[in-house]
Amino acid sequence: MAQRTIGIISGSGIYPEEFMVAARAKAPDARLVMAAFKGETREELATQADASAWFRVGQLGKMIKFLRKEGATEAVMVGQIAPRNLFDLRPDIRTAMLLARLKRKNAESIFGAIAKELAKDGITLLPATTFLEDIMPAAGHVCGPALDESAMEDAEYGFKIAKETSRLDIGQTVVVRNGTVLAVEAFEGTNACIRRGGELGKGKDITLAKVSKPNQDFRFDVPVIGPDTVKNCARSGVRTIAIEAGKTLMLAGGEVETMCKEHKVSIVALV
Repeated sequence: MAQRTIGIISGSGIYPEEFMVAARAKAPDARLVMAAFKGETREELATQADASAWFRVGQLGKMIKFLRKEGATEAVMVGQIAPRNLFDLRPDIRTAMLLARLKRKNAESIFGAIAKELAKDGITLLPATTFLEDIMPAAGHVCGPALDESAMEDAEYGFKIAKETSRLDIGQTVVVRNGTVLAVEAFEGTNACIRRGGELGKGKDITLAKVSKPNQDFRFDVPVIGPDTVKNCARSGVRTIAIEAGKTLMLAGGEVETMCKEHKVSIVALV
């Protein structure tokens, strides 16, 4: 039987590293080969893979050739690609043809089309939660101080609004205070949304809600929180983070718990 080879299409942040650690533990016989992106993937991370190669965002044809050469029949997309890079592509021929077929050129449509291109070459795109299911919190209090009635009301309200904005494909994160929506995430990303909400809420008793979209494609789009989320929330006066139970990855969980205790930030998982 041929050795299992998994291609890691790696963006930025600690997500790719956590995936590699989990993959080594749960599939110790698998080969991990990494497609790294200039300006996104951490250089030292690429050296931890069994093989790696560097690409510009937009070099789809070259990336697929690398994965096929290494014998990958599965791949996973982990880590962020800065939204601006999706709109500042220098596409190769295969990418240009892919983009020409798309009516809408947003992250979801682009990554969905990439999944189809991988499939044409016999590479199955796995859910980005593969090997990481045990770091997706179940419903209930996750860490940090217990929520009082007022904080829970804002958490549930923010969660409800975020589910609606995500349904409309506007954004998956909202910031609220005392039943008022302060900020809704759009193209600027979660961290900018947090900062804007903090400024409008005067940095006090603010709630962040982050959810998945209806029918979300978990192959390339998974809600994630981690130490940077907690740090940015603490700076902006966010005291409660509401996430979707069973559908949100909590990276570096031990560090997140320590930071929540230190900064008095609560995390609750809702359904």
